[in-house]
Amino acid sequence: MTDNGFLNALTERREWVLEYLAEDRRKRLFAPQDIHDAVHSYVMAGGKVLRPCVLYFSCGAVGGDERMATPAAVAVELFHTWTLVHDDIIDRDVLRRGRPTVHEEFRLRALDRPGYTGGEAQHYGVSIGIMTGEIQHGWAISLFTDLYDPAKNNADVVIALIRRLETEVLLALVGGQTLDVQYSKASIADLSESAILDVLWRKTGALYQFAGMAGAMIGLNTPDTAHPFVHAVSTFTSECGIAFQLQDDILGLIGDEATLGKPVGSDIREGKRTTILSDAFHRATENQRLLMRNVVGNPSASDGDVQKVRELLIELGGVEHTRRLAGQRIEHAMSSLDALPSSIYKTRLEQWAEYLIGRSF
Repeated sequence: MTDNGFLNALTERREWVLEYLAEDRRKRLFAPQDIHDAVHSYVMAGGKVLRPCVLYFSCGAVGGDERMATPAAVAVELFHTWTLVHDDIIDRDVLRRGRPTVHEEFRLRALDRPGYTGGEAQHYGVSIGIMTGEIQHGWAISLFTDLYDPAKNNADVVIALIRRLETEVLLALVGGQTLDVQYSKASIADLSESAILDVLWRKTGALYQFAGMAGAMIGLNTPDTAHPFVHAVSTFTSECGIAFQLQDDILGLIGDEATLGKPVGSDIREGKRTTILSDAFHRATENQRLLMRNVVGNPSASDGDVQKVRELLIELGGVEHTRRLAGQRIEHAMSSLDALPSSIYKTRLEQWAEYLIGRSF
């Protein structure tokens, strides 16, 4: 059972993020109304805000004042959010957290306005989604400048963070999304587990790694990513990021639809290559493999066939295999924290890691 003190800590830091966003005067520039609404859509939809929380905890774990890291914590959440908006367009998803995705919401809005046919409304929704992501990306980077404090002489830290996010992290994310799209059409038999894990790191682990790294760099007021504490925390959050995505893949198969806010089994229809699918496929009989080949990635597959494949992935041990992989990542992540001194923040990092693979949404 998750400790109530930890859950309260998550809630408190989520409020810090939302308060900072509410007070940011840059919001007045978001116009027209559709852009304003779209930019705030996911931010205000009740996300878990796990990346900002681990940034805060990482800052505290190295002896820093975590509240001073708020601009970076908010920026990381916004950066994550624009990737979600664009991912939903690429994946053609219509639901996010139980609500219409940005491009779907504005397609529906357009249909209620004169002059929009079905095709034009769809194009409008996608256009708003693209522009929304661009604004959120820019807003995120601008927030890092709020970290600058002449009294702390921390300009080199701010510059190092922005440079890292806009090169290594951005390129990892885009590369991961590109590979994800390519792999959805690749042969299941030929795709190695290491290739799948590489995509998971690029799409999820890279930004988690950055969140921990940023928190530690801000807390220590150093641009040195090789500092032992910075290295320890970034290794921890990198491994946890992969474990988070592995748990996401498990929940996408066996979770509760109402809690997840999307249909269980949608990853099968979309052709998402997961360690669950890879492991189960290599254990399957020829007939079972034929079923998987015909159903996985087939948008026209019947609900019954999707359910059959879902049951196969569970029965053949794919879920348990992936659960073990996630546990191994968390174990390795925990060991990296040995370099840090004991503190409530170190404990919070450990609890955060356990929460990632124990959550149900």
